[in-house]
Amino acid sequence: MSRPALSLRVSQQLALTPQLQQSIRLLQLSTLELAQEVEQMLADNPFLEHDDEAEATAPPGPVAEPLAASQHGSAEDGADAADAPSTPETAELPDAPERLEWEGEGAGESDWGLDGPGRSGASDAEGEFDALELASSHESLAEHLSRQALALHLSPEDAAALALLIGSLDDDGYLPDSLPELADSLLAGDPDPERREDVLHRLTVALGLLQSLEPAGVGARDLAECLTLQLREREREGSAEPALVRVALAVCRQPLEWLARRDVRRLAHTCAASDEQTRTAIALIATLEPHPGRRFADVRRLVVVPDVIVRRSGSGTQQRFAVQLNPEVMPRLRVHELYAGALRGHRGSEGHAQLQARLQEARWFIKNVQQRFDTILRVSDAIVQRQKNFFVHGELAMRPLVLRDIAEELGLHESTISRVTTAKYMATPQGTYELKYFFGSGLGTETGGNASSTAVRALIRQFVAAEDPAKPLSDSKIADLLKEQGIECARRTVAKYREALKIPTASLRKTL
Repeated sequence: MSRPALSLRVSQQLALTPQLQQSIRLLQLSTLELAQEVEQMLADNPFLEHDDEAEATAPPGPVAEPLAASQHGSAEDGADAADAPSTPETAELPDAPERLEWEGEGAGESDWGLDGPGRSGASDAEGEFDALELASSHESLAEHLSRQALALHLSPEDAAALALLIGSLDDDGYLPDSLPELADSLLAGDPDPERREDVLHRLTVALGLLQSLEPAGVGARDLAECLTLQLREREREGSAEPALVRVALAVCRQPLEWLARRDVRRLAHTCAASDEQTRTAIALIATLEPHPGRRFADVRRLVVVPDVIVRRSGSGTQQRFAVQLNPEVMPRLRVHELYAGALRGHRGSEGHAQLQARLQEARWFIKNVQQRFDTILRVSDAIVQRQKNFFVHGELAMRPLVLRDIAEELGLHESTISRVTTAKYMATPQGTYELKYFFGSGLGTETGGNASSTAVRALIRQFVAAEDPAKPLSDSKIADLLKEQGIECARRTVAKYREALKIPTASLRKTL
């Protein structure tokens, strides 16, 4: 039988304090989410306020050290990156900063086609990022349809039914709920069958009215109905031949998988049309809009505001790149001096401890926001050092890079690098890209080196763009072409990269 005893044990344990938890959470937020977090904190904490004076008078400050970019990539790139000037040391943060100031210069797809990898043309080195301002004037799909509905002069009951359907549309202009489901939600469990039948009748009439409005195809329950509505509108307008429209309508009644594969023979046989008529009908369908509400989408939600700006100076072998934070996304915050002074003058009063905790909360929030942007700048500068050839030559010069490389260089954990590079964007001379875009695995080469998967995808895109449309390249042929370039890439890997680039198969490209 064991006897009870006392023992002393020493151990280490990492505790996630509320301050550390907040720092981790702020680090993984996107720019828009951070702005919402700041506004929420400003509303909740009386000791935190905008530093309007700093915003108006902030002088230009230093950015990350400019990085010399070589015109020719070489095997010594790793040594160049190691010898390149590193990011300036971040000033030691005080325990309780009273003000947060940011210094810096002025900040200046179609479903039927192929998508590109990045958002280009959004990084004018001297321009201002006014995308949000340009998107401010916006009419929603619901507003557009409601304005047309006013001209129909409907009865109050029919107008209410049409308004219900308009309010039930999704962003693409489709009606996701069935009419019986909408009727049940409207009746709220009323068991009267006659009343339900009347509501269903009014909703059916309202659906016909909705589908007659512009844009054509709105109010459809599925893609086939959307295409059918647009084809009938083309026929009414006389912009397409009736015989061609009839074949196209027959094609839309078949399984859409056949249409997606461009299975001309099966569609022609099922629709009792010739191969040429079927191809022409498919071409007509390809001109339709699968998402009628697309042009009414709130573009403010789709705007990418860069967190980091890369500016280029010099030319030729003297090109240099400077990395700086985008001052437009960095909040200027400070502790409310009046409230903090009043708190210091009433020590020991009732509620002083709670107010002191809110004051400390404001200080920690300012510190964590500053730490977030300092980390983003350090990681971005390290990425530019490693991928300097990309900023000169483009995707083909991308080097293999994994999160562990940056983590080891900066002395951070891989999870921290992952949080920093998620939903954070960099405006570069090549376009605007998510920070994760610069990371990619490597494929072996005949010389014993590695080629970035991003560079391989760029090569595949080039091969496909230059191919003979009558004899498109198969995945095996593309793998052979890559091997001629010294890159070992299996056919299955080529197929995976091709699908990621949204490039159809060789047979489908030939049909297109």
